[in-house]
Amino acid sequence: MSAGRLGIGLRFDWIGMLFACLLTLFIALPLIVVGTWAFTEVWRYPSLIPQQFGLRFWGQTLARADVWDALFLSLRLTTTVTVLSAVICLPAAYAFARMRFPGRNILFLSFLASHAFPKFGLLVAIAGIFLQLGLISTFWGVVLIQLVGTLMLMIWIPVAAFQNVDRRMEEAARDVGATPLRVFWSITLPQAAPTISAALLLTFVGTFYETEGAWLIGAPAIRTMPVLMISFINNQIVVQYGAVLSVMLWVPSFIALMFARRVVGTGAFARGFGA
Repeated sequence: MSAGRLGIGLRFDWIGMLFACLLTLFIALPLIVVGTWAFTEVWRYPSLIPQQFGLRFWGQTLARADVWDALFLSLRLTTTVTVLSAVICLPAAYAFARMRFPGRNILFLSFLASHAFPKFGLLVAIAGIFLQLGLISTFWGVVLIQLVGTLMLMIWIPVAAFQNVDRRMEEAARDVGATPLRVFWSITLPQAAPTISAALLLTFVGTFYETEGAWLIGAPAIRTMPVLMISFINNQIVVQYGAVLSVMLWVPSFIALMFARRVVGTGAFARGFGA
């Protein structure tokens, strides 16, 4: 390698490192500040560091009944949405991956529609329909609005998974007399399962954190954990309450990250996007 190319390579390495450091700073700094507030009892201006650390506000936050109500409601909502999304979307994903029918491509691309326009404007339009149907401030109204947000994820990723199943193994199983259901259960599903599991997990976590739909459709009767955290901040309730809830909300995403890393490490997730 010539000295000129070596110099260009080193220059790009330094630029890449600089951008990585800046990105880390912009991402990590707010998390550090919020995490610090969660364990702070006294932090007064102009001090750069808290004057007193402690867990007092953790006890106060966890002693609030509205926090536990919001947590259990969020888990119930998220589980319901994820199960319904799997029941509706996985058969559709299999059909898109394996069948050819009129309008297939248009229908497949239509699932991008919910992400192709400003989300809040779409939610306002849906809220007008839900108001006429009596679904505002109801559990099932929030389920339906959050279900719309899962369609793209639960269609596109499983389609890629089903497309990358080894067809030779399926054909070999059929040659020895296996029924279509047995082939699907024993050959197709095990190969697609890691990628589908990642899609389900991403759907679960994304629904757990979803805020706009839960606030617009569910308020004031339905208050999920993210909505409750925002209300603490907007109403200028003790800042540590919001910080504690924020740290609590990190737990699902951390678990999802660890699982997704394990799935990606197997190579199954990457194969699912090879179509």
